[in-house]
Amino acid sequence: MDKEIRKRYEKLLSKLISNDRLYHSQCVAEEAVRLAKQYGADLEKAELAGLLHDILKTSKEAQKEILLKMNPLPTTLELLTPKLWHAMAGSEYLRTQLEITDEDVINAVRYHTTARGGMSLLEKIIYLADFTSADRSYSGVKQMREAVDSSLRKGLEIALKFTIEELLEANLPIHPDTINAYNELFLF
Repeated sequence: MDKEIRKRYEKLLSKLISNDRLYHSQCVAEEAVRLAKQYGADLEKAELAGLLHDILKTSKEAQKEILLKMNPLPTTLELLTPKLWHAMAGSEYLRTQLEITDEDVINAVRYHTTARGGMSLLEKIIYLADFTSADRSYSGVKQMREAVDSSLRKGLEIALKFTIEELLEANLPIHPDTINAYNELFLF
């Protein structure tokens, strides 16, 4: 991505999200570029989607306002799961406010929290870059990074299991897209 374009997006992000979230977004962009190089994805799209993936990690009110204007509207499960709102609202913000027309970039932002069946290479990279960016320090991140470096499939398997187990332990619903992404690993 052109340095001036990146600076403009970073300036916009600094107005919308916290400094910590901006740093995280920069780390995800760098990890996305690294993974794109390794797995043959478009570097500019990876950097853009990584940088903008949390663009609406803002107030729940702002996120919900955008969600209720979307067509189609989010499902009942999605509306009752605020943790998912920033990804859905973010993808809509890219489309309507930033006038980004690349569906692959929009979908990478949209599905970076849930994943989904039929993900593109870019979608997989952004999903995994969010798990493995340099700022991440959760228990198991080293093994996650090793898995992602060995293969995207192995990385997805571990990341999806991690997500599903975390949601089960917290007695939270699991989005059907997450289940479909997990099941797809074993069907193809």
